[in-house]
Amino acid sequence: MRKIKKPLILLFIVANLYAIGCGGLYFFQENLIFHPSRLVQDYEFEFENTFEEVYLDIEDGQRLHGIHFPVENAKGAMLYYHGNAGDVQRWGEITTYFVEKGYSVIVMDYRQYGKSGGTLSEEALYEDSLKWYAFAKAQYSTTPLHIYGRSLGTTFATYVASKNPAEQLILETPFYSIQDEAKSRFPFLPLKHLLKYKFPTYSFINDVQMPISIIHGTDDGVVDYDHGKRLFDHISKSDKDLTTVPEGGHNNLIQFPEYLEVMETLLP
Repeated sequence: MRKIKKPLILLFIVANLYAIGCGGLYFFQENLIFHPSRLVQDYEFEFENTFEEVYLDIEDGQRLHGIHFPVENAKGAMLYYHGNAGDVQRWGEITTYFVEKGYSVIVMDYRQYGKSGGTLSEEALYEDSLKWYAFAKAQYSTTPLHIYGRSLGTTFATYVASKNPAEQLILETPFYSIQDEAKSRFPFLPLKHLLKYKFPTYSFINDVQMPISIIHGTDDGVVDYDHGKRLFDHISKSDKDLTTVPEGGHNNLIQFPEYLEVMETLLP
């Protein structure tokens, strides 16, 4: 029997591993990007501040779910697009910081998060983000509206701000694009052809007509600081600012004085 040469065996192994890597990323990318926690429809929320549950209708009889924290005589209202993990029980607790600063807050769950239904797709998520803006404007037509995005939510916040007026856009730990972020993790894969989700924040940001503020920690282990800096540098207008938080991570910026100080400036 003819013996197969060792280099050919190695090439065969490498080719198979490469194919497995490509297939795994393509078919399981939603599991890599989205980390929702689900809530039963009769789940009862507990928050320190007054709140109401909000439902928005989408296709096929499904609904999106969010939490609205109304503040009497509010300084302004905030539309908050959260990160890729958890649900509004967690994010409602996180946004308590803004409620206690005197701002009404609307924070929503994306499709398949919490009590929200619907089928995930990039285009559907963009459309949903616009629906929440319309809801916020209907509630606060004469109140200054601030758009805030965190991590995954920075893409949706930027997309909404690129198409609608508001007081300002605040982006916490943003990425340049999901493809750009994936390159740092899978530099050897043909991501352009594998990724169904692009989330190109950079392609929306120069259509934003309001002040833009970016906040990013230097020790962010999820979205590297360089991604936020690159997005900041990509903004062509001068009405922008970047707050660098030395040693700040991905989920702990509120613990640093740099974050608290810039919030006092942006949301006095």
